[in-house]
Amino acid sequence: MTAEAHARTDADAGGSGMYTPRPGAAPLGRMIAAQAVLETKMLLRNGEQLLLTVIIPTLLLVLFGTVDIVDTGEGKAVDFLAPGVLALAVLSTAFTGQAIATGFERRYGVLKRLASSPLPRWGLMTAKTLSVLVTEVLQVVLLTVIAFALGWSPHGDPFSVLLLLVLGTAAFSGLGLLMAGTLKAEATLAAANLVFLLLLVGGGVIVPLDKFPDTAQSVLGLLPISALSDGLRDVLQHGAGMPWGDLGILAVWAVLGLGAAARFFRWE
Repeated sequence: MTAEAHARTDADAGGSGMYTPRPGAAPLGRMIAAQAVLETKMLLRNGEQLLLTVIIPTLLLVLFGTVDIVDTGEGKAVDFLAPGVLALAVLSTAFTGQAIATGFERRYGVLKRLASSPLPRWGLMTAKTLSVLVTEVLQVVLLTVIAFALGWSPHGDPFSVLLLLVLGTAAFSGLGLLMAGTLKAEATLAAANLVFLLLLVGGGVIVPLDKFPDTAQSVLGLLPISALSDGLRDVLQHGAGMPWGDLGILAVWAVLGLGAAARFFRWE
């Protein structure tokens, strides 16, 4: 091939862009999706996270659904327990798991490095939220299958259930990110697990709130886990309409948690 032909070939290749590098960031949507996939894989490969998000809720549902340990009132125990365990699954993923993982990412400088990448900070938080939602879908499917196997008979409007789960996720995500962004990683680990245990016992998940003193009921009923579990129970067990009171409590917690996390979160 002559020099003139080489020149034409090089010019054609350059004109078509086949061999011309294209520096720059990928589209924002693709970056967020890729980060969300990575976050989900990391969460599902973490043994401690799986213990919190899958094993503990499943064991609680099977144990208390088959053994008469706690008086759950009239009807089958699983009808009371299933909505509470679904609420616990949201708590474990959106709050406890996310707080611990994000806290240690912050300690080891992962967040600082990601913040300097083309992915904006709000995009990183969006990817983390998408990862939480994907994990929750898997949890809900698994727990629903197990509950059906135990004889669960849910009722109510699916849209009300979806709205409760979304607002519950927003509330717990805000609180988890607030904790991870303000405390040291070790303190976040201890505090997140402690809060998980306290809300498990006093949030109406396994033990009905009416088993507590009247004064305690008034306070516990304002907690996001109580609002989520009670709302889900009203819809799925009793077939109630839109639980506006519980939705209002969750909305307040979501606004306060996400607002405080956005204001006080420290990336280093």
